[in-house]
Amino acid sequence: MSKLKEVDPEVYAAILGETKREAFQLELIASENFVSEAVLEALGSVMTNKYAEGYPGRRYYGGCEYVDIVENLARERAKKLFGCEHVNVQPHSGSQANMGVYFCVLKPGDTILGLSLSHGGHLTHGSPVNFSGKFFKVYFYGVRKDTEVLDYDEILQIAKDCKPKMIVTGATAYPRILDFVKFRQIADEVGAYLMADIAHIAGLIIAGIHPSPVPLADFVTTTTHKTLRGPRGGMIMCKEKYAKELDKEIMPGIQGGPLMHVIASKAVAFKEALQPSFKEYQIQIVKNAKALAQELLNYGYHVVAGGTDTHLMLVSFVEKGITGKVVEEALDKAGITVNKNTVPFDPQKPFITSGIRIGTPAVTTRGMKETEMRKIGRFIHETISNLGNEEVYKKIRKEVEELCREFPLYKERLEEGSK
Repeated sequence: MSKLKEVDPEVYAAILGETKREAFQLELIASENFVSEAVLEALGSVMTNKYAEGYPGRRYYGGCEYVDIVENLARERAKKLFGCEHVNVQPHSGSQANMGVYFCVLKPGDTILGLSLSHGGHLTHGSPVNFSGKFFKVYFYGVRKDTEVLDYDEILQIAKDCKPKMIVTGATAYPRILDFVKFRQIADEVGAYLMADIAHIAGLIIAGIHPSPVPLADFVTTTTHKTLRGPRGGMIMCKEKYAKELDKEIMPGIQGGPLMHVIASKAVAFKEALQPSFKEYQIQIVKNAKALAQELLNYGYHVVAGGTDTHLMLVSFVEKGITGKVVEEALDKAGITVNKNTVPFDPQKPFITSGIRIGTPAVTTRGMKETEMRKIGRFIHETISNLGNEEVYKKIRKEVEELCREFPLYKERLEEGSK
C-alpha cells in the first residue's frame, strides 16, 4: 500500500491497525471471515472504475466486454455451487437481496411471516425498525421456551391464522438445522411463497453439511461473505419462472450500477468454494463449533438450544444476571471479538442483551481445530469469571496473541506495514 501510505497516511494507518487487529486477536463473530489474498486483489482492482448498468450482453454502457466476463463467471460458478436455475449476483448486500425478492412478488401491505429478531431472525425478516417491517404487514414465529428450538406445528398454526403471502425462513442467530421441507409444506398449505435466507449457512449447504433449500424454495438469498468466505455482498437464486421479474427488480428496481470489482471478487470466491478443500474447511467449522460449545457447556454456561449443528452458538447469561454488552466489552479487552446478542425471551433491550453470539468460520480459516477451541473456551471462561479484572484481561490477551502467532494471518501485509 505504498501509494496509499504516501497520499493518505491517516487511512493507511487505520488499515494497518485493522490488519494487526485481525492478525493478533481472535475473531469469533459468526458473520465474519477472512478472505484470501486473491479475493482481496480482485476487490481492489480496476473493475471498480467501470459502470455496467444492466446485465451481461444487455448493458446501458459501452466498454463492458471484460466486466461481462467476470459477471458471467460469477453466475455460472454460483449455479454450479448451489444447483440453482437462475442467479443474480448484483445485490450489494444480503439486505438488498431480500428487498429485491420482496419487491418482486409482494406489494406494500402484503403479509409476511418471519422469524422474530430476538429469536434469531434478521432485521430484514420483518423487524418494525427495518424497511421490511415498514412496507409489509408482519407476523412472527419463534422458538419454544422449553427447548429453544423451532416448533413447526406452531409455525403452521401461525401461518394458518395470519395467511401470509410469503414465509421467510433462515436466521442470523439460530444454531440448529432448519427443516426446509417442513417450511415448504407449511407454505404450500397456506398458499404462500417461500423465501430462504441462507446468508449464514451458505458454505455449510455447499459442503452438504446442512440441507439445501434451493430445490424447495421459490427464492433463496445469501450474502457472499460469512461461511462462503467471499467479499461483502449479496446474491439471489430463484426458479427460472421468476428470473425476468427478479432481475428487473434488482436493476432498475432498487439498484443502479453493479459493483463490478465486488462481482469479480465474488467470482474468485466461488471458484475457491468449488475446490475439494472448501468442503473439508466447512466440516472443520462445524467440528470446531461443536467443540467450543461443548467446552462452554462443561464450564456450566447456558448454551442456547443445548449446543449447535452449525457454525455458531448463542450463550445466555440470563441466569447469571450479567449482560451481553458487559461480556462483549470484557472479551474485547482480552483480545477476543464477539458480539452481544439477544437470546430467546430476552429481558434486556437489544443494545444491552443477555447473551453473546460466537462463530468459528474465521478461526477455522486460520487453521485452528478442536484443540484450539478448547483453549479458546478456557480464555472465554477465565475472562467472564473475572469481569473487571484488568490484570486477567492482560494475561488472556497475551495468551491470545501467542495462539494467533501460531496461526498467522496476512503475514506479508504485516511485514510490509512494519517497514
